[in-house]
Parts: sequence; C-alpha cells; structure tokens
Amino acid sequence: MKVTIRFAVAPALFLAGALTVHAAGEPAIIKGADEFEFVYRVKLPEITGAARVWIPLAKTDAFQTVTVQELKIPMKWEKVQDRNYGNDICVLNLQSNDSGKTVEMRYKVMRKEKTAYPATDTEAARYLRPEKLVPINETFKTLAEKAAAGKTDDLDRAKALYDHVISRMRYDKSGTGWGRGDAVYACDVRTGNCSDFHAYFIALSRSINIPARFAIGATIPADKNEGKIEGYHCWAEFLADGQWVPVDISEAWKNPKLAEYYFGHNPANRFELTKGRDLVVDPEPESGPINFLVYPLLEMNGEVIKPETTFEFRRIGA
Repeated sequence: MKVTIRFAVAPALFLAGALTVHAAGEPAIIKGADEFEFVYRVKLPEITGAARVWIPLAKTDAFQTVTVQELKIPMKWEKVQDRNYGNDICVLNLQSNDSGKTVEMRYKVMRKEKTAYPATDTEAARYLRPEKLVPINETFKTLAEKAAAGKTDDLDRAKALYDHVISRMRYDKSGTGWGRGDAVYACDVRTGNCSDFHAYFIALSRSINIPARFAIGATIPADKNEGKIEGYHCWAEFLADGQWVPVDISEAWKNPKLAEYYFGHNPANRFELTKGRDLVVDPEPESGPINFLVYPLLEMNGEVIKPETTFEFRRIGA
C-alpha cells in the first residue's frame, strides 16, 4: 500500500524533548512526549442484588507505554477482551459485602504526540461499517458530498468534513441527548460534546467511503502538574493515503487557533483507555454491546447504575 507522508513528523519523541505550546489566549498542548501517573478510581454504591461491572484497563500501543503500578480490586474479577477491538476490560462480579468498596487502577504512562501513521491492508473495511449510534444513511451522504464537493483526494475530502463539523456544530452540553456519541442527534440538534462531534464526523466520513474510527480516554492538563481530571475526552481517526490521520474536532471548535494543529495531530498530553464502539464482551451486559467504555458500566438488578468515578494525574519529572 502506498504511504504518502503529508504531515510534519514529530522529532525523536523523548520526554526530554517535550514542548508545551500555548496559542495566545488558548489552553496549552504538549508536543513531543509527556510522562505521568494516572489514577482511575471507582467507589461502588450499595450492592442490593445481582451486580456486575465492566471497567476499561489501559494498555500499551504505538503511542503510549503503560506500566501498571497497582491494581486495587478487592473482590472477584476477571480480565476479558472485547471481540472486535481487543480492549482489555476488568469484569467485577459483586456481592453485597462489596458495598462501598473502592477499586483503583494506578498507571505510569509515557505518551507520544500522535501524527499520521501507516495503516495495515486489513483495517479499512471494518471502519466503513455502521454502528448503532453511527448509522450510514442518505442524510449523511448528502451532507458529506456537499461539504466535500470538488475534492478528489481523501485527505482533502476529510479536511472538508472536519471544517464542516466545526462550522455546523456547537460545543454545548445543555439539555438531554448529548454525550452518547449519537450521530443522528448531533446532525439534527447541531450541539453536543466530543463524542457527538466525532460520531457525526465518522458518520459523514464513512458515508463517502472514508474509513474512520473512534477512541476515548482523557486529556491530561498541560497547565498544571497534578490534580483531578474533569471528565473523559474522545477523538477520531480517518484513513487517507495509506495512513491513519488523527483529528480532534471538538477541541478545534473550542480552540480555533489550534484548529490546524488538531487536523493531523493529537498532543502528547492524552491517555487512551479504549477504542471503538458497540463493544461485544463475554460476559455480555444485559443492556447489550457497550456503546463506548471509559467510565465503568455497572448493572445491578437489570438496571444501569453510575458509580462515583474519579480520574487523577501527576506529571513525572515536573
């Protein structure tokens, strides 16, 4: 497969070369590499019946090296992988005496800035298929074809879709329906969070035969060296010229001066927990395939319960 490099490739990625970059008046990003400890903590509610929890387990890939420093899991559990993406997942089988217990995963992470990187020949078809909340339909195809009119190269077509999403949507977490990564909701309401922005982009891309995929984790603050992280973050990648190209459209919307950067880059201050949507696992939740997995999925007596979950970090060497 032909590989055409169309992005500036980051220099040797070592922590010593890490560079914090500020666009005037905008939040910082870290280029090069970042190194930090990440703590994923879950406090269980009162367990009053049959209960099970699915929690993501971070793993090493080409852009992050993950060392497990400590797993505090004070109850019966097993590690499984989802069928399609190979995410590692901790499954807890809870009893009443597990009420109020705390589960804690503590990681040491070396993370590299991500730029476009080579794809394998076998990946494309999977990422053209629809998902439960990311369908392929005539509405998406019409919008995508209009946005990309006159573009013939997949990189240019994807850039046109990226610009379309930025101009058409607004980052807004008011009301109900946002935060599920629902592409139809995002298209109709034109608001949402990172999951909605990227679901919309992925649906548009696939509708005009550009493979695209989803990943989720957290942004590590660049302007401080320790503390809590307020919520998850997600992003997307699309396939063009034999390369996977990362994009972060919601951050580009919030930080217009970084919009050019976020087409083709993820900064080093990121931590990925899982990839993909509609995760199929065994044992399977009663609610079916997992939409996406970043916070724990806890089912008790057939109902989904949201346990208290916190993310914390401490930058190493700061």
